[in-house]
Amino acid sequence: MRDILEGSEAIARAVALCRPQVVAAYPITPQTHIVEGLARLIADGLLDAELVSVESEFSAASVVLGAASAGSRSYTASASQGILLMGEVLYNISGMRVPVVLTCANRAVSAPVSIWNDHQDSMAVRDSGWIQLYCADNQEAVDTTIQAFRISERVELPVMVCVDGFTLTHTLEPIDLPDQAQVDRFLPPFRFTRKLSSEHPFSAGTLVSPDFFTEMRYLQHAAFEQAAREILSADRDWSGIAGRSCGGLIAVEGDREAPTGILVMGSVFGTLLDAHRSGDLGRPVRLIRLRSFRPFPTEALRKATEGLAALVVLDRSLSPGSGGIVSHEVRSALYGLPSAPRILSVAGGLGGRDLRAESFRTMLEGLDHAGEWDLRFADLDPDRLPKADSAPESLADAAPKSTNPFPEKE
Repeated sequence: MRDILEGSEAIARAVALCRPQVVAAYPITPQTHIVEGLARLIADGLLDAELVSVESEFSAASVVLGAASAGSRSYTASASQGILLMGEVLYNISGMRVPVVLTCANRAVSAPVSIWNDHQDSMAVRDSGWIQLYCADNQEAVDTTIQAFRISERVELPVMVCVDGFTLTHTLEPIDLPDQAQVDRFLPPFRFTRKLSSEHPFSAGTLVSPDFFTEMRYLQHAAFEQAAREILSADRDWSGIAGRSCGGLIAVEGDREAPTGILVMGSVFGTLLDAHRSGDLGRPVRLIRLRSFRPFPTEALRKATEGLAALVVLDRSLSPGSGGIVSHEVRSALYGLPSAPRILSVAGGLGGRDLRAESFRTMLEGLDHAGEWDLRFADLDPDRLPKADSAPESLADAAPKSTNPFPEKE
């Protein structure tokens, strides 16, 4: 059924189609509409689930950990500081190998305070042991949410579905919602193999000595290899039912034979694709969309970048003192290949600043005079920096001179 829906409402309906039994969340912009939508469905008798109102995101994560451990399909959502407050429990959920799905409505992390979109929140917990899938549009957010429940339950790892805050969550789009029969055919009822039971009591997540800790971490890491296969399998099977694919682990579009590429994650891919189709990039470019950040698809990335002489990697987050997080992962994956492309790391769209077609053209121009380890800022405004005598030269040099992100002030 096709309908015009706000992204948050579409995600809520997709979650409901997966028949969750427990939903727990605490309100934080921009994810609140998702859980409000689920609350309405429950109140109207359209979803048979327990909605648990909690006093914090820490509690929300704790509730779904307990509920899933007891055998209930469970869901939560959060953003920004809420994701950070969940941090301890996120590690517990993944370390105990408990299937849970969480929507991260990506939002910048303070300070300074920002309610707008970038990827700093999910990147901050990238090592917590959660599968992380990034969505390019709201149709993909719907389909990835449905796939996430199956992936999580098959590999017994939690899945974080990352959806750009406001850009997707508060945007109206035409959405093809599957019917209940399609989802039921794809997603069987939840059966947790290590369900807590008073009839067969056991302990989970308890203290272990150094004699066992390494083996537990090894098994957790090894599960991500299976997760990569399950992500591909879920996308393939869902495509057979719904007629749509989300791109698997990594998707390639544009000029596939071009010697230059741009790699992005999330909704900015739509801007990049439009710029390519309208000719605004100024040259042939291979467009690479990284959908799965964890597990990181090393082999798929190597295949996607074959033949490239240069690759721009756009980061919507920053590791201060180190640089772009995704670009470091890409460099690591391609290291040692005899024909690895030269990589330009670009930070852009931080705190929700718009990335436009001309932003990508500036990135490509930067390839012509950038060193291998430079960090560029796609949308840095030098007028907002300290004066040149006190500003670090590397920041001033990194600022593009050909674009102004605030043209109304020219």
